[in-house]
Amino acid sequence: MPSIATYKDRRHERRARVLSSPALRPGVRLDLAMSATARPLDTRFRVETPEGIDLLLRPAGLVPRALAFAIDLAIRGLVLLLLFIVLGALGQFGMGLGAILLFLINWWYMVLFEVLNQGRTPGKQWMGLRVVHDDGTPVGWAASLTRNLLRFVDLLPFAYTLGILSCLIHPAFKRLGDLAAGTLVVYRDAPPSRPQLPEAEPLRAPFPLSQSEQRALLGFAERQGQLSEPRRAELAAILAEPLDIPAEQAERQLNRIARGLLGPT
Repeated sequence: MPSIATYKDRRHERRARVLSSPALRPGVRLDLAMSATARPLDTRFRVETPEGIDLLLRPAGLVPRALAFAIDLAIRGLVLLLLFIVLGALGQFGMGLGAILLFLINWWYMVLFEVLNQGRTPGKQWMGLRVVHDDGTPVGWAASLTRNLLRFVDLLPFAYTLGILSCLIHPAFKRLGDLAAGTLVVYRDAPPSRPQLPEAEPLRAPFPLSQSEQRALLGFAERQGQLSEPRRAELAAILAEPLDIPAEQAERQLNRIARGLLGPT
């Protein structure tokens, strides 16, 4: 029976081998990457909250933003068309009321949806986008008003020329209104789904596992369906060796331990 000291040595060796091998879970890979460099991966925008939590926001590029704006423009156009058809029957009074509604819809459509619907107009919601402050907090009235009132500057000299150039030049794809308001258009993250583990009889680990070791085991169990058989066997052997699990039983026993760590579902 191996001694406790032997178990500890094996755990340290196993931790080093797991962290030096390709990560078994996206979250682990991200943690390691973020600790190795201060710059976010790809075009992600890193924000640190007052509580010290790092948020990774994915800024939306020119094309999805343009498509979202086109959807909103079509919705406004359809609403205004229906209103003017109805109000046209009221004569001069209807035309005057229509002019007021035209102003309100053109200038307040974006603001009301952004503030009251978590930064999402119908077009942005369709494209999976939302507007937030630069620090990741929900957009407020002042910021939304500023970014939308400055659309007339982005329109200059014609067809959103300045806005398009600003989006293409800025690393976070900001137009001039976003720069003035301190806002950012980002992709909405899909709600996390509970990971599915293979069906197996729960089994306790032979000794207490650290948090990183538990994450490695759960990551293997969750992602093994995405791995080829040789790669799955290789990773299972790495994880099973310090647990004194025979290689031929590695996958089955690791799945049982992972199921035990997850608890009842």
